[in-house]
Amino acid sequence: MLDLARKYAWYYLNAKSKQNVESPFVLDLITEVLEDKNVYDDYAKVEKVRLGLLNNRLVTEVEDFGAGGVAQSIQEKRVSEIAAKSVKPARWGKLLYRICRYFEVRNMLEFGTSLGVTTAYQALGALQKSESIHFVSMEGSKNLVNLAQINLDEVGAGNKVNLVQGDFDHTLEKVLKSFDQLDYVFVDGNHRKEPTLRYFMHLLPKMHAGSVIVFDDIYWSREMSDAWEEIKAHPSVTLSIDLFYIGMVFFREQEPEHLVLKF
Repeated sequence: MLDLARKYAWYYLNAKSKQNVESPFVLDLITEVLEDKNVYDDYAKVEKVRLGLLNNRLVTEVEDFGAGGVAQSIQEKRVSEIAAKSVKPARWGKLLYRICRYFEVRNMLEFGTSLGVTTAYQALGALQKSESIHFVSMEGSKNLVNLAQINLDEVGAGNKVNLVQGDFDHTLEKVLKSFDQLDYVFVDGNHRKEPTLRYFMHLLPKMHAGSVIVFDDIYWSREMSDAWEEIKAHPSVTLSIDLFYIGMVFFREQEPEHLVLKF
């Protein structure tokens, strides 16, 4: 916890404000996405689902997958506990909604569905700009997939998202074959360095100049911080944006630029 506090102090002192940014692309992103204060109707739909989950006392079994792709343990958890501890806060779900909306993404992949709250935000954001999206969300736990499907149905996105259950090491290859290219990826399913870097390398052939990959919890651990630094340094990444809790990488045709922005 102390290490995370030190990292946040560094972020706070080094993060740039809009006035210190020169790139027109990034300036537009700040104005249209980071600073967008509109209250979209979809927000209330998703937050209604979240509230129901926070009050849900149901106990469910959740598989914990180890490095070998086999469930190492099965834990019983209350749905309310999962919603409180494992689901992205509303501020960040709404940001992902705006990212998907702004970039008009259609071909989408998510690592880590959990209860489907963040999945719903992303799907609804994309659907603001296109009625036809190809969105696959991967989750290891069968019971979480079942709960996520119910929640996606509730917000009207149940038939827009293909939920794939299983360990990522077993499902990713087949899932990637279903895409010619990817416009948007959200990586929130494994907080270790080696798998994060491996997944990134698998994703690269599907990237194009307009693609964006969002990595969650980039300072959650030393391993994630190291992975983030290596991903930023990859020659295919020409722009990275560090918002502390998430990091975004782009593959635009431009001189490499790595920004830490206030949010």
